[in-house]
Amino acid sequence: MPTPKREEITGLVLAGGRGARMGGIDKGLVRLGARPLVERVIERIGPQVGRLLLSANRNIDAYRAFGLPVLLDADEGLEPFPGPLAGVLAGLRAASTPWLAVVPCDAPFLPVDLVSRLAAAVGHRPAAVAWVGARVEPLFCLLRVDLADELAAALAHGERRAEAWLRGVGAAAAEFSEADGFANLNTLQEVRARDAGH
Repeated sequence: MPTPKREEITGLVLAGGRGARMGGIDKGLVRLGARPLVERVIERIGPQVGRLLLSANRNIDAYRAFGLPVLLDADEGLEPFPGPLAGVLAGLRAASTPWLAVVPCDAPFLPVDLVSRLAAAVGHRPAAVAWVGARVEPLFCLLRVDLADELAAALAHGERRAEAWLRGVGAAAAEFSEADGFANLNTLQEVRARDAGH
């Protein structure tokens, strides 16, 4: 199977979490330096994909200000804040390309060649996911959009763990060595530490 090309891939930035480790603050809008985390992620992922979508569940107008379509979680009769897979499902359904590349909003240093390396690894599989050493990074993945119905069924059966679902669909592993590129800034303390170091 040919390697997916940039124009065949829609990017999705997941910014729909409840920000529990940020004290309930909307993580994507937390500033690192002078700019929100989500803006830094958009800057890194945008050139790697044909078009870009945002997934968010609150502060919708603030996210729309970045000039991208904003998706709410797929309406599957799920609980509030059902986790990232509900945002991924909305992205799979909204994408106008055969592939969807997913990244979280709190990883402002993500590799500038992330998507091309996921695409190179996918082969005949329906998905590829980043691995750093022995650790899987399930929210950095490339998915065929025809996985939407399979994901909807998994959510309906109570699956909320992205890693487990990706293993279930047989995602290929894309190996990365640069751990810092996958650093998630989950707390205000981590953001402040990065601020101090940059």
